[in-house]
Amino acid sequence: MDINFASYVTEHLKVINNINNDTKLIKHIDCIVLEIIVRLKSGKKILVCGNGGSAADAQHIVAELVGKFFKDRAPIRAISLTTNTSTLTAWSNDETFDEIFSRQVMALGDKDDILLGISTSGNSVNVCKALIEANKLGMYSLGLIGKKTSKIDGLADQVIKVPSEITPIIQEAHIMIYHYICARLEADLS
Repeated sequence: MDINFASYVTEHLKVINNINNDTKLIKHIDCIVLEIIVRLKSGKKILVCGNGGSAADAQHIVAELVGKFFKDRAPIRAISLTTNTSTLTAWSNDETFDEIFSRQVMALGDKDDILLGISTSGNSVNVCKALIEANKLGMYSLGLIGKKTSKIDGLADQVIKVPSEITPIIQEAHIMIYHYICARLEADLS
């Protein structure tokens, strides 16, 4: 990709337009939203994890759900597994970074809860291990990833793939997708 503002925006718009024109992907996202709604209405919660920019996205999603998106309403039960620095650093230091999220899933996850693992590559080891643990517990496991075939494809119950291989463009599309999910959850659960 040629790095100038116009080419960057053009690539961004190409990916966003590809998503907007992919009726199968949109229907897939809507089916995932409906499953999340059913689980949240039955008293379940959402756990979210990711690394780097995806860690920031995990926190962003949870802030939208616990706080508000468009309107004042009751909080939606959600926890970001990226925010407890004592747990993250202790387990990483004493055991392994690969299990920082799976350990928290073991502690906080319950059957029929939701785990959303975010990874632009789809291969983040600690996110993959969290999905494995979620599956053991009978949680609904979701992956939000990029275009390439990845480990998360075989681990998550459902995967949302952004049609790009460019990390920042994938992240920008992830934001749009999870903002849409947050808006739908707020509309349906308020």
